Parts: sequence; C-alpha cells; structure tokens
Amino acid sequence: MIHLRKEIILMILCFLQTGINYSQKNSTIVLDTRKEKWWAGIIQHGYLMPIESIYSVDTKANCYGNQAQPLLLSDQGNVIWCGNPFSLSYKKKNKTILLKISGNNTGIIRGGKTLRDAYLYASSHYFPPSGKMPDEALFRFPQYNTWIELQYNQNQDGIMAYAKGILQHGFPPGVLMIDDNWQEDYGTWKFHSGRFNAPKAMIDSLHAMGFKVMLWICPFVSPDSETGRELAEKGLLLKDYEGNPKIVRWWNGASYLLDFTNPGTVKWFKDQINGLMEKYSVDGFKFDGGDPEYYNEAVSYEKVTPNEHSELYATIGLDYPFNEYRATWKMGGQPLAQRLRDKSHTWEDLQLLIPNILLQGIMGYPFTCPDLIGGGEIESFRHFANIDQDLIVRSAQCHAFMPMMQFSVAPWRVLDSVHLQAVRKSVAIRMNYISEILRLVRESAVSGEPVVRMMEYEFPHMDYAKAHEQFMLGNRILVAPVTEPSGKKEIFLPPGLWKDMMHGSNTIKGPCTLRYEVPLDEIPLFTKIN
Repeated sequence: MIHLRKEIILMILCFLQTGINYSQKNSTIVLDTRKEKWWAGIIQHGYLMPIESIYSVDTKANCYGNQAQPLLLSDQGNVIWCGNPFSLSYKKKNKTILLKISGNNTGIIRGGKTLRDAYLYASSHYFPPSGKMPDEALFRFPQYNTWIELQYNQNQDGIMAYAKGILQHGFPPGVLMIDDNWQEDYGTWKFHSGRFNAPKAMIDSLHAMGFKVMLWICPFVSPDSETGRELAEKGLLLKDYEGNPKIVRWWNGASYLLDFTNPGTVKWFKDQINGLMEKYSVDGFKFDGGDPEYYNEAVSYEKVTPNEHSELYATIGLDYPFNEYRATWKMGGQPLAQRLRDKSHTWEDLQLLIPNILLQGIMGYPFTCPDLIGGGEIESFRHFANIDQDLIVRSAQCHAFMPMMQFSVAPWRVLDSVHLQAVRKSVAIRMNYISEILRLVRESAVSGEPVVRMMEYEFPHMDYAKAHEQFMLGNRILVAPVTEPSGKKEIFLPPGLWKDMMHGSNTIKGPCTLRYEVPLDEIPLFTKIN
C-alpha cells in the first residue's frame, strides 16, 4: 500500500511538473510522446533523432562506437538524466518511449519550455562546462591525418611527403596526426626503427613547416611483447576471472588492456606519452579505443562498470590540450576534441555528419570533429578508381563551418583541377569565418552552448526538429551544405530577414522554403539581419 501510494504521488508530481503522461513501475519510465519529441545521448544515432520510429538501445558496456551520454532531452523542455547506463525502446504502435532505468537518481525534470532550455538545465546541473577548451590550433586551421594515405605503413618518408604536398598544393599548415602503426608495437610507444630513421628530426621539420604533431595511441598492449610481459608481472592489466591478464579482441587483433583503475597503470601510461613529448617534442595524442565493450567481463584493480572504464581513459586526455577521442562515456562539458565515428566514402554516410554532430552539441560535446573529409573508413579507399570527386568536395564543404575540419586522403592526389580548386575554396571560405568560429568555441567553454546548433535549438516549436541537413553556426549564421549527388538543396529559412551570402546582396524574408541548384564550389549560407 505504501509503495502504491508512493507511485501515485510520483505520477501526480511529474504531471504537475512536466505536463506529460508518466508512469513508473519496476524501474521503468513510460512517456507518452504524441506531443513531445525526444533526443537520446547516442551520438552514432543522431540521424535517428528525434525518436519517431521503432528504436532500441542499451548503453550498458556499449557506446555504439562513438560518444554517449546518459541523457534524454525533449522539445518541451523536459530532461531525463540517468547517470548510469540505460536501455531505451520506442514503441511506434502506441507512441511511447519505454525507458528502463539503472540507478536511483533518475527522474523527469522540467528544465523549461524548449529543447534549448532542457539542454542548458542538463548542462548546468549534470556536466557543467569546465571553462577550458582543447588547443585553439585544432579549430583555427585544418587538421591532417595520415591514416588514409599511409594506412598501416606509417613511415617517415611518407609523412614528410604528405606534409610537403599540403603546402605545395595551397593548403595551410595545421595539426598533423600520425596514425596507427608508427610505433614498435601496441603498448611499446617507440617509433619503429625500420620506418623512422630520425623521428626527432622529422618532427622538428614538421614544426618548422608550421605543423603541430599528434600521435595515435591506444590502451591496448600486445601480449607477446616485452612490454606485455612486464605489465602483466606488475599487475597493471585487466584480468579474467581466473586471475590471468585478459585477452581482448579488437579491430587490430587480440591484446591485453590497460587497467586505469590502478594508479600505477595511469602513471605508467602517462610516463610513456610524456616521454614522447619530452624526447621528440610531440604536441599531443589521438586517443583511440577505450570503447566500454572491451572492458566487459573483466576483473580490475578497483571494481567499476565497463562504462566507467571508458570514462577513466577519457580523463587522461584532460592533461593534454592537443587531444582527440572517438569513444567516450559521460564526458560532457570537458575540454576534449570529440570525433565522429569513421564514415565510409558514400553519400549515405556523408548525410550522417550534420545530424550526428548536432546531437553532440546538445549532449555536452561542443568541441567536435566530423570524421575525415571524404570518409575515414579504410576499406572505402582500397581501390582509388572508385573515388567520387563530387563527394570529396561536398564533404569538405560540410566540414568548413563545423568546429573542426580534418583531411586524410590527399585531395591533390585523387581530384582533378576543378574539384581540387573547389576543396581549396571551402578552406578559404572557412578562414573568412574563422574568427566567428573561434569566438563561439571560446564562449562554449564557459557557457556550454553548442558551436553548431540544431534548427530546433534556435527556432523552437516551428517544426524544424527533423531539419537534419542544415544547421546554425551560433545564432545568426545558417549553413546548408549540399549532401546529395544531384547538387540540389532544399533549405528551410526561419522567420526574419536573411542575407543570402551565396548570391551576393540578395535579402530574403522568412519563413520560407528555398530550393537551389548549388554549383560545385558553393556553400549555401545565410546571415540573419534581424
């Protein structure tokens, strides 16, 4: 009877606070979503938001290959913060979200009346901005990653040729990331002597050319290496239930995994990367791996969940302003560069960039990178005869107004002169607006507000929740990159007076819908006048 009375009180309080139908039973919340749209913190699923069709996820030991946040926000200003991993299913038949809750501190909070209100409430209460940001160079200039050009043959000659090609073909120097397989072995963080004869001289040369240099690194350790044996003896690795170092299968094979609940492991790992900075003048690191599923069914120095293991790995990057992460759990508000999951060289994957990066913004991850220009999934570039030159250009244009833009495949190697010039133009257009981008990044470090924003975020309750292919840069610049091979673009212009930057001095009064055929080297762009 007492339990039933408690449930009735909960339902009454929730209805008074939120105005939505609510029920809770056996650690389950049921929401009626016929008049309310919800966004869940699964970044890889940004294109599926707001939830409107059959959908189910479970974040226990799973971040779906990208960032995740135990948070749901609604366009009516409501907030659900789970704190712990959660499962979620959507039943299209009766228009309800069924949220299964882990933890005792979960509930529905009225954060305001709009999506922006809900986000700002969540940000201030659950993951307040740190006031810090990753190094400004990650935003100010394009980034260049050696992955697609060199793949598993990272070598000194290839890296220097790539860097020289950047400058020779009219691209500005920026952060250069040397990717996987520069090292002797996983966990043995020394330049491979057979592929790098003078790594310090190489990095000095790159610095002299105007580049900052980051190295790929991961928490995996090769079992049959001297390092693996040493760490096993010291007890710095995850163990299986029999007390032996646990073998974890990941995309590069089978390895041991560092146990970051052990202070000794954290010290050892930081000693390795700090040593690289001291010996070679490396500027920072691309922290790969760390996905919570790799920590499942393991014994650690301190007992934590797989998601908390992922969180511990991400906290290491806070000491390094030049950082990048792909997979993190509950790291909203922190000064980490968060990259989208690797995308294929397809138009379908290009269309994921905008919705996924917009979801990052309302989950507390404003310092974002939309993967590699043209795609970062290695199999897409095995046969260069299949390169779609228009896709490379349109991908660069998508990146141009996002917080970061990152090249990998060398545009000058796979594009003809017309397409190459269009890519260079996208960089030039970005540089024209870089002061605005940097201003928003700096403000975001303090306010927590996204740099690039959903239409629903800036123009609430105007039926823009599914406007996935355009975004606001701050609150006055609307960007609508082409993401279709046809070159056509449908643009939803909100109320107000807008200057059409693509067509010079044209002024357009919204709200209205525009349909453009966009030239290869143009980006539809509008500035709000009032």
